[in-house]
Amino acid sequence: MIEIININKSYGNLKVLNDISLSIRENEIITIVGPSGAGKTTLLQIAGTLDRPDSGSVRYDGTEILGLNDKKLSKFRNSNIGFIFQFHQLLPEFTAQENVAIPAIIGGMGRKKAMREAEEFLGMLGLGERLRHKPAEMSGGERQRAAIARALINRPKVIFADEPTGSLDSRNRDEICAIISDLRNSLGQTFVIVTHDPTISSIADRIVSMADGRILSVEQKIAAETELSESMESVPDIAHSEEIL
Repeated sequence: MIEIININKSYGNLKVLNDISLSIRENEIITIVGPSGAGKTTLLQIAGTLDRPDSGSVRYDGTEILGLNDKKLSKFRNSNIGFIFQFHQLLPEFTAQENVAIPAIIGGMGRKKAMREAEEFLGMLGLGERLRHKPAEMSGGERQRAAIARALINRPKVIFADEPTGSLDSRNRDEICAIISDLRNSLGQTFVIVTHDPTISSIADRIVSMADGRILSVEQKIAAETELSESMESVPDIAHSEEIL
């Protein structure tokens, strides 16, 4: 689905990525791990079209997207890519429902339809009673679930996540891991996740290890299923969410 080919990136004299190549397949969870300064976030930003490399190629379904101008690239990103960040990045002046609806509205969906779909995605993630709550009125786990709903609303090909559990306690971390795993299994969603959290890597299909701007290894896991049975008791059932897609 996504081919990252011979990517190089420097900031001044600092070489951040050195001839990186990686394939991302549909319906898989990939985690990217490594020490701080390894180039993980830079790789995520380039793969997600938030930054451009000095050289190399990024192809989605065989189409080279780095040649697009900024306007076309922004439109492509809105339609095909979702993002989840460590600190949710919800806009504080808007409700959860409005925050989730914003990418759909930017993409051209009518406001009423966008708000209706935002309500359905939030309900799917157990936030049906938090629609009109602003971020300050929600817990950390609730804010991150709202951020996941926002990433999903345009039905992207892939969701890129940068330390999505980094600011959460262990209970909320386990809930988010279980939700990500369930979304992959029930919706066929692809996730690429930068993390230091071994709990997230436990649900990955492949683990990409990086250091000094290079990929050191790619571990293919035989069975990538979460074993978070206790946390799943408190996670909403989203197995029947196909009805909103």
